[in-house]
Amino acid sequence: MSDTVNRKQERDFSPEIAALQPELESLAKQGQIQQALDKLTSLEKQTRNAGDLQSTSTLLTLIPDLTYTLPPSPSYDLLNSNLTLFSKKHGQLKEAVVRMVDKSMKLLDDVKSKGEVNGKNRWLELINTLRDIAEGKIYLELQRARLTKMLAQHHEDLAQTAPLTAPEDSQQKAKPIIEDEDKTAKPAPVTASDHRDLAADLMSEIQVETYSSMDSREKTEFILEQMRLESLRGLWPRVRVGGRKVNRGYLKEAGNADLKLRYYELMIKLALHEDNYLDACKAWQEVWDTEDVKNNEQQNIQAMEHIIMFIVLAPYDNEQSDMIQKLFANPALKKCVLHYELLKSFITKELMRWPGVESLYGPTLRESDVFAPSSRGSSVEDAGTKRWESLHQRVIEHNIRVIAAYYTQITLTRLAELLDLNPDAAERTLCKLVTDKTVKAKIDRPAGIVDFKQKQTADQTLNEWSGDLGKMLGLIEKTSHLINKEYAIHAARGAAAA
Repeated sequence: MSDTVNRKQERDFSPEIAALQPELESLAKQGQIQQALDKLTSLEKQTRNAGDLQSTSTLLTLIPDLTYTLPPSPSYDLLNSNLTLFSKKHGQLKEAVVRMVDKSMKLLDDVKSKGEVNGKNRWLELINTLRDIAEGKIYLELQRARLTKMLAQHHEDLAQTAPLTAPEDSQQKAKPIIEDEDKTAKPAPVTASDHRDLAADLMSEIQVETYSSMDSREKTEFILEQMRLESLRGLWPRVRVGGRKVNRGYLKEAGNADLKLRYYELMIKLALHEDNYLDACKAWQEVWDTEDVKNNEQQNIQAMEHIIMFIVLAPYDNEQSDMIQKLFANPALKKCVLHYELLKSFITKELMRWPGVESLYGPTLRESDVFAPSSRGSSVEDAGTKRWESLHQRVIEHNIRVIAAYYTQITLTRLAELLDLNPDAAERTLCKLVTDKTVKAKIDRPAGIVDFKQKQTADQTLNEWSGDLGKMLGLIEKTSHLINKEYAIHAARGAAAA
């Protein structure tokens, strides 16, 4: 089989190869392809059995020339059949097969440029032949990954011109082109969605993160392509899994800015799909930290604005609070004057009245891609409006935290007035914050009073009493020292006067 370990070379067939090669090329140019292949087959068996890697590789790499490049008209059928045949020869040398596949892959661009020949897509036939040869062979994993990427791109290109919906008779006319492990025929893709799904499925089959033969850049590009295709068909959990396969440390190395921006663009889309604004903020911070972005004033400002918008949209917790404080302390963000003022409002322990926020920041924020209303039909979810409502919610939550810091008790009516809400909405929001353990409060519904003062345990009461008592004794001691000091001063003055 082709997986047999290479044997020690028993004989060198270089003279025979040098003598036969011109004859084979001459026969191919005359159109006598089969005769040339017969002579090649006879000598190839001898070189293979003798373990002559160089001679066997030379003969196998002649196959694309004899069947495609040299003849007056290419013989695609002979090319495909002989590539498969020689790759399966008993005891075939691995490196020879690798060189044959590499040589054949160089024909793909030229074959594709010729389009369909006799009603057949010869490029597709050749790429499927090479993928079949490489299937299950570790020494051809790199070639199979590259071929799969080409095939996936082919189906994605077809999706641009494919119909959005399948014709009624498509099920009868569609020919099966794919078979799974159980040999169950799958119908050929018809619609644009079918082609995109097939492209994503082809790419997802390749686990490049385990490939040692693929360099880091190509591996990262491959994973990013997998993530992009999965995002197009809405399988976001797979995008998240793909994101974990990428080495983020490698993205920060010099020369990888393009990969870093592509990666975090996908991570931002993932975060927004899940309404995870804190992760979106972190992704934008990584974008902002890219040298190319910092050197571009427009992109730099855009990144800072998005960082601020997403950090204020993120639900309040310890991590969000810590991050917003660090961002507020960063002087670079002051370039975004309006957005920085919004950030400052969430830092300051003062009430933010929503009508004022809406009138002051609304005209600018609603024009950004984060809060812009959708121009599509009403049946489509308006993400911009949804985020604007989330911002309103964050303002309300901020106001409740401020009120809880300054009030021990407040009526529900007054609370609703300060929050610019009706009493029911104010109560619901307060209950949510209490449930999330953001604030501590109790509501006396019959009396309509909210109590922010917490009942202390016996230990807390004793600790507070002990602390107060310690402070009082300290003050007494300090006062006693001051009195004694005054006595001493007066006594000294009296003695001086006498």
